[in-house]
Amino acid sequence: MEWLLQFLNFLFLASLLISTTAISDQTPKPYVVYMGNSSPNSNRVQGQIPESDHLQLLSSIIPSEESERIALIHHFSHAFSGFSAMLTESEASALSGGDGVVSVFPDPVLELHTTRSWDFLESDLGLKASKTLIQHSSSDTIIGVIDTGIWPESPSFRDEGIGEIPARWKGVCMESHDFKKSNCNRKLIGARYYNIQAAPGSNQTHIDGTKDSPRDSVGHGTHTASIAAGVYVNNASYYGLALGTARGGSPSTRIAAYRTCSEEGCSGATILKAIDDAVNDGVDVISISIGLSSLFQADFLSDPIAIGAFHAEQMGVMVVCSAGNDGPDPFTVVNSAPWIFTIAASNIDRNFQSTIVLGNGKYFQGTGINFSNLTHSKMHSLVFGEQVAAKFAPASEARNCYPGSLDYSKIAGNIVVCANDDPTVSRRIKKLVVQDGRAVGLILIDEDNKDVPFDAGVFPFTEVGNLEGHQILKYINSTKNPTATILPTAEVARYKPSPIVASFSSRGPSSLTENILKPDIMAPGIGILAAMIPKSTDPGSVPIGKKPSLFGIKSGTSMACPHVTGAAAFIKSVHQNWTPSMVKSALMTTATNYNNLRKPLTNSSNYIADPHEIGVGEINPLRALHPGLVFETNMEDYLRFLCYFGYSQKKVRSMSKTNFNCPKNSSEDLVSNINYPSVSISTLKRQQQPKVITRTVTNVGSLNATYTAKVRSPQGLVVNVIPNKLVFSEGVQRITYKVSFYGKEANGGYNFGSLRWIDGHHYVHTVFAVKVE
Repeated sequence: MEWLLQFLNFLFLASLLISTTAISDQTPKPYVVYMGNSSPNSNRVQGQIPESDHLQLLSSIIPSEESERIALIHHFSHAFSGFSAMLTESEASALSGGDGVVSVFPDPVLELHTTRSWDFLESDLGLKASKTLIQHSSSDTIIGVIDTGIWPESPSFRDEGIGEIPARWKGVCMESHDFKKSNCNRKLIGARYYNIQAAPGSNQTHIDGTKDSPRDSVGHGTHTASIAAGVYVNNASYYGLALGTARGGSPSTRIAAYRTCSEEGCSGATILKAIDDAVNDGVDVISISIGLSSLFQADFLSDPIAIGAFHAEQMGVMVVCSAGNDGPDPFTVVNSAPWIFTIAASNIDRNFQSTIVLGNGKYFQGTGINFSNLTHSKMHSLVFGEQVAAKFAPASEARNCYPGSLDYSKIAGNIVVCANDDPTVSRRIKKLVVQDGRAVGLILIDEDNKDVPFDAGVFPFTEVGNLEGHQILKYINSTKNPTATILPTAEVARYKPSPIVASFSSRGPSSLTENILKPDIMAPGIGILAAMIPKSTDPGSVPIGKKPSLFGIKSGTSMACPHVTGAAAFIKSVHQNWTPSMVKSALMTTATNYNNLRKPLTNSSNYIADPHEIGVGEINPLRALHPGLVFETNMEDYLRFLCYFGYSQKKVRSMSKTNFNCPKNSSEDLVSNINYPSVSISTLKRQQQPKVITRTVTNVGSLNATYTAKVRSPQGLVVNVIPNKLVFSEGVQRITYKVSFYGKEANGGYNFGSLRWIDGHHYVHTVFAVKVE
């Protein structure tokens, strides 16, 4: 009889689950309906599909009794066609099979990827770019920053010495309760914001944090915009740290801000709308320090950034994106479509250290930013979290300083040592837990993140690796009354080695396709000083007696992305006729592969970095001005990529508004053959014949030039280049060559190497990654 009761109970639960699922399936939520190219004309023109057509499409599937849902949240009509609206799952499914519909997907929530750096990049060649060149060459170039908005009063966005706004600009400066048209100027030439409606009649919440204004309330957008194109600001610092002249990579480039995000995240549909607007407004480069979670990556036709960037590229607008902050694990890189410029993060030759002094006289250099008032003269009791656990709290939680895991009566007035065995509890949470218990300070033992300075404000904080942490714990256990102090942060200049890959920087290969090498390139993203909104967000974040700083120090691939945006805008301003792929190629083939010790680039674990961590290397904007040769990746390459990836010819034609025919033998392996500035091969069988890839280079240097191939390949991987000399003349501007890879004797797994084309003046560097099985 018991089995019968269990079976009936199972049936009841199953029916309840089915009915609950059915109800949730019919609950309207935001969806994106993507309908491909809006016009067969590749020029920037007003879209051809009116809003009324999309409303009519909605009315055909939404019941008349719910007519209030026949409304568009966003309408895409400039660079591409489509809309977002409140739909049930069944309505979305019905739409997905309609004529002209390329894809339908739930509106995803995307994540934000959060002075000295430009001097550091330029010093690599022992050169300094002329201020005159930087200030005046880029004045007609426009960067669109899609982020959390902008703080227009920042000195980084002053317009002194900048000429009239280019006549081609079609954007707007949207007013709001706290943002006037006069907040825009000849530097900040545009500002938009977007509102998102919550689902009517439901308790679902969606990202609505743009708060009816282009004004930045988070700081992320202001910071990234000033890194890309902030003007020169003398005596900039973060309460005295990183003192110097702050500037962006292209100080005279114009900025247009598109506020799509709040601290909680960003609506994918809103990002699509911002890209659509930015292209129509007239920007040259779009900077997006945002991405989907690496755990929930969508394919290219369900990823709003990939969709928008495809059409931006089609219109001649480069899109630069951050690679994500989910490193150091492999397969975590996001924004990996080949038409996106995907950026990893590195450090610069500056660090922020906070010294620990133990009662036995030993010193340890920790990393972190704090403006504490502790000194050498007074020591404080030192306790380890595991030894001061609250009642019934597991020791593992107490050592990691989980919320509720510590006995506050035992940590009050003491310096607490916490471990970081479990990264689900952030440094900020650990700090708040210890601070809430009225502790004097926090020493964090964290090997993985010790390269990234955490800003603890006035609270004494520092972070050490496992080796130093072991010695500190050994000291605690060696005496009855262990003591310590944490000194305020000091800046360390000319830090070596640098650049190194940031521990948090997401790694390749891409989980979507290993036949495109991602990330593409690396740029500074650790401890970057740039403009900030002048308000305190956390108690104790502003030193006593100080006003909120106009500048802040932040880390993330969010900061690396605008470095490349600024470099791209600088190159575009000098080579105005270059396409986005030419600018991208110039930066990639001239990247730096050594650090300031003149040794190969490394990661935060001191191992030599591979291309899945750094792409082709660290950007070198000055060298990229004269690359010699470039790889032009055209729209046909991208359309073939979509075919090779597995999309139907019908969808590819809808995206391009052409009669493009997919190659008859499309397969994933052929992705390696699109004309990209790097090479990745996901499968090279040992027993197979050599695998051959083709590339075409365009000469942008001297009309008469001869380039010779030099291959660096790991032992066992045989690489041949045919021809191994490229001879250019007035009548020969483009040359195609082939590279064969044979792996019979190679080690299993990924083999990394490079091909360089050398003419005596230029080193055109192409990285390859080949997985041998």
